[in-house]
Amino acid sequence: MHTTNRPTSVGFRTILTAGVSAVAILCGSSAFAARPSDADARIARLEAAVASLQAQVQAQEALVQAQKAQVQAQTDAVAENAALKDEVNDLQAQLGDLKTSTVAQIKTLTPQGPAPTAVATLGKDSSKQEVGIASADGKFSLNLYALVQLDAALYDQRAPGPLVSDFRRSGPALGFSAANADLTHARKLKSGAEFRRARFGFQGNAFGDFQYRIVADFGGPGVENAGQLYEAWAQYNGFKPFKLRVGAFAPLEGLSDQDSTAAQPLLDRPASSDIGRGLGAGDTRIAAQLSAGGDHWLASAAITGRTIGVANSAALGTAQTYGDQMAFVGRVAVTPFYGHDWRIHLGAHATYVDRPADTAGPALTGASPATRTAVSFSDTPELRVDATKLINTGNIDAKHADNEGAEFAAQWRSFLFQSEYDHFHVQRLAVGVTNPHFEGYYFEGSWVVTGEARKYNSGNAAFDAPAVTHPFGKGGGIGAVELTVRYADMDLNYHAGRQGTLAALDAIRGGESEIWTAGVNWYLNPYLRIALEGQDGRIRRLSPDPVNLTGVYQTPLGAQIGSHFNALAVRTQVGF
Repeated sequence: MHTTNRPTSVGFRTILTAGVSAVAILCGSSAFAARPSDADARIARLEAAVASLQAQVQAQEALVQAQKAQVQAQTDAVAENAALKDEVNDLQAQLGDLKTSTVAQIKTLTPQGPAPTAVATLGKDSSKQEVGIASADGKFSLNLYALVQLDAALYDQRAPGPLVSDFRRSGPALGFSAANADLTHARKLKSGAEFRRARFGFQGNAFGDFQYRIVADFGGPGVENAGQLYEAWAQYNGFKPFKLRVGAFAPLEGLSDQDSTAAQPLLDRPASSDIGRGLGAGDTRIAAQLSAGGDHWLASAAITGRTIGVANSAALGTAQTYGDQMAFVGRVAVTPFYGHDWRIHLGAHATYVDRPADTAGPALTGASPATRTAVSFSDTPELRVDATKLINTGNIDAKHADNEGAEFAAQWRSFLFQSEYDHFHVQRLAVGVTNPHFEGYYFEGSWVVTGEARKYNSGNAAFDAPAVTHPFGKGGGIGAVELTVRYADMDLNYHAGRQGTLAALDAIRGGESEIWTAGVNWYLNPYLRIALEGQDGRIRRLSPDPVNLTGVYQTPLGAQIGSHFNALAVRTQVGF
């Protein structure tokens, strides 16, 4: 604290005394010479000076007292500030102790590790992001999944003649029933619209080495489903290069079996591929699969059971069986020749149904009917706005069934050609009849006009959608444009015989489909696609009706019940 030095009252008294003494001496020394009147005047002046000096001394004493009071007040304030400072220090110490205690309690009650943060993680397509949350170390994540496809189609169908001679029909070749066959009217395909797929769910990682996905689907062919579980699986990746997946999913089956249907070059798969998947693999199949692979090879093996139904009730869609199907599915694929912007793909796949589903149960008579276990093959034309299965074998009594297929693909820059061949065989239970077999194949090509290339996914040995390097509307980009074309043939006839004749005992008149398809895909960005497609389809099928004009189909013996149609379809797709 700064203090100003000022003279005290003692100092002023000393000065005053010295001044008075000096005045007295001067006055005394001159008294002898001065006249009495002059002495009185000098005394009066001296008294006035003394009075002035006394007034100054009193003023100085008052000022000193005021300064003392100010100094005391400052001293008291300093003492008070010191006390407050000590009190603040005590409070800070208590706050620090409380914070330490609280953090210790939180650590005891909560898991340790980095806090989760909102992230955007790259998906299988490096140009596409999955939005979700993940831990800072990436070992835990939850990403949103969605795929919505809205299809609209217009069918142009050619009737063979007057209505009374219009014998176009659908339904199975065996196992007739009013529920699954056109009995009394010609089959007219439905023009209209439908949500082909409406899938929502989530997927991600857990503990670093585990993956999972849970998805529900509300779409469907022809009309939408009420909603059902579509995928629910977990996969362990800890024993590289092996992966073990268990749950409900589509096991690896063929080249056209992309991991996501959003990547298909045309609106739906070719018939031979779809029928091959349906035998023992395909969507909603309960399975366990072991796979392994690298950048240029893949091998997988799966054991599969039934497909997930909408409900465990015959009235609502899926009836409980007396024994579920059990099948084995395997696939191998390699790219033995490849370069910077080209590759050759070779592959093979097979399915073996060891035990078809038991739908009839033990017979009361003790004899097992030949139709107790059965398999069937059928397909909708390669557009699902109308879900009618125009080729259909119906139920075939079966002890076992199998499918073998071969794959080939060649890619050069933005050009891709791929093809598959599938052979199907059934070992029947019935005595005295031969075992049927069927075959199908397709050729497919695509060209990404804007220069991008379809991405080869080594995880499923198939070609995903092209990367969109210049999204529409961003910096003047137009997205990616792809042209596609396909020819597909599937023959479900066995010993069909000639038109106008009764079918043989072992004959199966499932029909043959021959479809040309051309389309254009516009990928506006990695999430949005608009597709336009045209089809020319021919179905050749002889009536399986065993009785002329009075049977189930009400057609002449061996009448042609197939059809010829053209279709134009458009799809709007959103997926992430």
